[in-house]
Amino acid sequence: MEAASVSLGHAHDAHDHHGPPPANRSSRVEPQLLGMLLFIISEVMVFGAFFTAYFFVRVVQGEEWFPFEEFQLPKGVAGVNTAILLSSSLTMHWSLEAIKRGNKAGMKAGLLLTTVLGATFLFVQVNEYINLTQEGMTPQAFSQGSIFYGLTGLHGAHVAVGLTLLIMATVRAFRGHFSPEEHRGVEVPGIYWHFVDVMWVVVFTTVYIL
Repeated sequence: MEAASVSLGHAHDAHDHHGPPPANRSSRVEPQLLGMLLFIISEVMVFGAFFTAYFFVRVVQGEEWFPFEEFQLPKGVAGVNTAILLSSSLTMHWSLEAIKRGNKAGMKAGLLLTTVLGATFLFVQVNEYINLTQEGMTPQAFSQGSIFYGLTGLHGAHVAVGLTLLIMATVRAFRGHFSPEEHRGVEVPGIYWHFVDVMWVVVFTTVYIL
């Protein structure tokens, strides 16, 4: 009788369970966080390939970097743009810390400011491209131009992706989707945005300063 009761219990549990069994999690890292970290590692490899081409031009071929002929990179504008992007990292961190403390207004303000600063950075970079091409420095004209536009353009594409994530997070924030207990939707885009900022510091130092 007891065995029959146990069998009925198992049959009842099996009947209540629908779909595949839950996935076995061998890692203590949250899936969303782990996915973003693995994605960032792959992106570092992509940047590495572009930096390889950059150092090939500068070291192996021995070509003169900027300034060359009549072309010179706008270091001052790039420096201001760097300050803008680094400021956006601070506002992103502020946003995450705010929601951890239950300050939803601070989270929304931080996300909005980060989005505005990121869009400003992208606008300044596009304007820089326009000015340089009008002066005759195009990607196909010189190897220096190809590497410059390739590296900075690759980073600009990542900024655009980051802005998309920030806009999505901002919309969700204003819809009340985040709380001190559940804020992965702010944390994961924030990790990506900090990666974008760090990569720009490397690009700026390498391309504009060295």
